Amino acid sequence: MSQLTSARCPIPHDGTQWAARHMPMLAATMQTHASAFAGRRIGICLHIEPKTAVLVGLLAQAGAEIVLTGSPGTTQEDTADALRGYGITVVGHRSDDLARHRENIARVLDAQPDLILDNGADLIEGVLARGGLPGLVGATEETTTGGLRIRSWESQPDFPVIVINDSRLKLLVENEFGVGQSVVQGFMNATNLMLPGARATVVGYGPCGRGVADTLARLGARVTVADTDPYRALEAVMAGHRVGALVDLLPRTQLLFLATGHPGVIGAAELGALRDGTVVAGVGHMPWELDADALAEHTVSVHRSGPSGQERAVHRLRDGREIVILADTKMINLTAAKGNPIEAMDLGLTLQARSLAAIATGHSPALASGVQAVPASIDRQVAAHLVDTLSRI
Repeated sequence: MSQLTSARCPIPHDGTQWAARHMPMLAATMQTHASAFAGRRIGICLHIEPKTAVLVGLLAQAGAEIVLTGSPGTTQEDTADALRGYGITVVGHRSDDLARHRENIARVLDAQPDLILDNGADLIEGVLARGGLPGLVGATEETTTGGLRIRSWESQPDFPVIVINDSRLKLLVENEFGVGQSVVQGFMNATNLMLPGARATVVGYGPCGRGVADTLARLGARVTVADTDPYRALEAVMAGHRVGALVDLLPRTQLLFLATGHPGVIGAAELGALRDGTVVAGVGHMPWELDADALAEHTVSVHRSGPSGQERAVHRLRDGREIVILADTKMINLTAAKGNPIEAMDLGLTLQARSLAAIATGHSPALASGVQAVPASIDRQVAAHLVDTLSRI
């Protein structure tokens, strides 16, 4: 594959080419930092869709060898096929279950990458389980969920791990504004339900939950928020949302959005409080906020309908109530929509590329072993670039 010579993404795929037209910051970053990736082998776990394909294509064009697998249930197969056609190793398929996903992770690590770009910390977990990888320089982790996972482990990485979601800039632009738009879009695609007047509850008022709650409210939904952090709860109140304890809000909830990033938030007690007909959608990276075992305990039958990615599972419970689960609470903005808006992803993937380049070159003196935020110098430079880009529109 040739050295990067232009801003044009090399992947011959209509969706990817369309995304690339609207990702000027990533293109400029790759032109400036291409040499950091030449000759590198990069192991990647990401949602495989056109916007991430732009990054993957530009990394390959810069001279990196890429071994890529998707996150469970979100791979867009036409995009994956286009990447394979360009010579990139893509492991796995959209239909893979968690067991197969773990096998895919192992195959990526078998390639012995010297840089890792992770999404949910599955690759990083695999590295630690193997006792390390020879030649591994460092990693980036895209998500808050992944960052929380890594920080909870007794054994910490002995290489730098930059958590992209620890960037103040990304939390504001992509997580709050981008996720809010795309989650609501995915929900509407999957259900065709009307939002004005609907009673919606958002669980978790971090940046993603805030974006979802605020977007729903702008579209006329009556929004309530549950968050155990008093500061975030206060933010929700000041934004005009009603706030309360989750079990108190659920009996009147029609639409339930799970945005905490933590497992088991909706357990047996919460399932018992849900009103008949509640529709549940996942926002967080992992489909674990609804306790699947507790739901199975309560369920007597399940009826599934809808096209792939927009599946609606109607669970009839023992007491006669019905609960509708969208895409098994996988990320609704990726299963039933096209992910975050292109411009928001341009920002997030620019932070990925800049952070990965800093690890590869060792040019950022603040980097040390273990989990850390995007270096402040990178965050500020990308923020200034975004202001300049938006001001020229």
